[in-house]
Amino acid sequence: MATEDPPMGHQMQVDLGVVYIRDARTMNYRKLYCVACVLSHSRYKWGEWYTQALTAAQLVSALQECFEYMGGMPKEPVFDQDRLIAVDENYGDIIYTREFEQFRQQMGFNVYLCRGADPESKGKVEAVVKYFKNNFARNKTYTELDIWNEDFLAWLNRTGNAKVHGTTKKIPAEVFSSTGQRG
Repeated sequence: MATEDPPMGHQMQVDLGVVYIRDARTMNYRKLYCVACVLSHSRYKWGEWYTQALTAAQLVSALQECFEYMGGMPKEPVFDQDRLIAVDENYGDIIYTREFEQFRQQMGFNVYLCRGADPESKGKVEAVVKYFKNNFARNKTYTELDIWNEDFLAWLNRTGNAKVHGTTKKIPAEVFSSTGQRG
């Protein structure tokens, strides 16, 4: 069963995605990896792309960039049980990776971990990953990572966060800015 939207600033869902795109230099397909984040209340989105699978340290760095972009951090980020976040579970106690645990303690947020591909717990971000792949990356040719990420942020500003959201029927950027939602 789908969950209700949490209050403003409470929750952000985070997920990773992979897409194959055409490389303009080699004319072959290249694999790109994406970190996608979405604020649960406003549906305000952020993401970043990488040419290699992320490490825990890169994920922490991406989250710091996301918090800076959004002007704050949520009380509760939601993740699936990915090896970049959690290495084990001991009778319900989650054992986080060293890098993520240091970051979590430093920032002071609570983490909600759910099972992978769990649409009830983090369906918003799974839809965002699909949206990034199908509406930004599809039919786009890759030249270099810096240009790709610059184009992506420009697309987020003019399209991803600026068009009416299909479920809420509101514009994420307007909800985000009008509510003062930060994180």
